[in-house]
Amino acid sequence: MKKILGHPESLHKKQTKYCGGCGHGVIHRLIAGIIDEMGLRERAIMTHPVGCSIWADLYFDFDTVQPPHGRTPAAATGVKRVHPDHLVICYQGDGDMAAIGTAEMIHAANRGEKFTTIFVNNAIYGMTGGQMAPTTLLGQKATTAPLGRDADAAGMGFPIRVAELIATLEGTRYIARGAVNNAANVRKTRQYIKKAFEAQMAGIGNTMVEILSPCPTNWTMDSIQAIEWLEQNMIPYYPLGEVKNTLDSKVACLQAGGSK
Repeated sequence: MKKILGHPESLHKKQTKYCGGCGHGVIHRLIAGIIDEMGLRERAIMTHPVGCSIWADLYFDFDTVQPPHGRTPAAATGVKRVHPDHLVICYQGDGDMAAIGTAEMIHAANRGEKFTTIFVNNAIYGMTGGQMAPTTLLGQKATTAPLGRDADAAGMGFPIRVAELIATLEGTRYIARGAVNNAANVRKTRQYIKKAFEAQMAGIGNTMVEILSPCPTNWTMDSIQAIEWLEQNMIPYYPLGEVKNTLDSKVACLQAGGSK
């Protein structure tokens, strides 16, 4: 019998260090499978910073670079400019991308740097102990917001919708938001990631896929409760789907001999 599905070559076979119920492992599987499908394993480079994403190089069987906290887009910019024919992935969490790395992220996207960001949004700082992140929802509890995030409290403000923020920049060509809460959304998220990778390899601007992911440990829930909380609270505030898609018009321009 012909085997049509197996372990991706781009993913090492080893025991996960991620907490039970964490979505990072599912996201890794999606990325690795798409890279294999596109035949890009020898031309894939990932930049991944501090946070839970720091472990990415343990699992991906292709080149990776670990920049300082928040500086992943700057590193990805340099890598892509030196290797324009490679698939360059900027793999970031919400604390890294939407807090310390905000300026790096905005300016790289505005310049239209031709790499793809995979932005994992679990609405909290994961590795460092569950502190409030820029994406923490109103009323959501964190170690630095034990009574819940309050927009009127000093220093708390509102949760940032990163996909919508980045979509306003002229240099971005494809922005989508998926989730890994069920099989249907995992399939859709895979489609978003593949479309972003294909756009990058065609040289079409800056692309990003935000992925809503559960964090049972820091949400102090079990895995089932975390999925339910994501569906009831995160998805209404961070709606799923393609936030910005200019790919069709850009491809037509390229086919007509226009500039990238």
